[in-house]
Amino acid sequence: MSRDMTLSQAATGADGAVKKLLMVLGGSAFIAIAAQVSVPMLPVPMTLQTLAILMVGFAFGSRLGAATLLAYLAEGAMGLPVFAGGMNGLAFAGPTAGFLLGFVAMAYLAGLAAERGIARGFIGTGASALVISALLYIPGLIWPVALAGGFGIEAGWAGQSSGFYWTWFVAPFLIGDAVKAVIAALVVTGAWKVLSNR
Repeated sequence: MSRDMTLSQAATGADGAVKKLLMVLGGSAFIAIAAQVSVPMLPVPMTLQTLAILMVGFAFGSRLGAATLLAYLAEGAMGLPVFAGGMNGLAFAGPTAGFLLGFVAMAYLAGLAAERGIARGFIGTGASALVISALLYIPGLIWPVALAGGFGIEAGWAGQSSGFYWTWFVAPFLIGDAVKAVIAALVVTGAWKVLSNR
């Protein structure tokens, strides 16, 4: 199989507009469902939302992965309860707005890693997932630290100290990011093995 082929291309063959539309709709539904799944962890529970985003990116490739996330965000903006905790477009004014927007880049980068053949084996996929998950904190933190106040949002989470953001926005999620990276690596590696044995 070609090194620049994605899982979806290897599994379903030629691309077509209808197939891509169905993939985008199915992928956005998959992410919406995963966002509602909460796994008990300490100190905070972990949702499977970012794992689903990584999987969509690794499977669909950069452009289709990003398009899927744009559709997902549009669904939330239209009022559908697709975000974590059943939230909708109101989340764009909340503390996680930067993460929501960063999801598009997350899927794109996962897809790029897949297209370049980096995210095919266990180590490459796991390392890619960890790096991409770490990069998500950049837009995730820029919003509450620097932008929310400029948009007139006055909330206890806006414009706080770096210690506040480390304690509430980063540290509780690091273990979950590592667990999801391992899961993504296992799933992607397993899927490629199954496809190569067909």
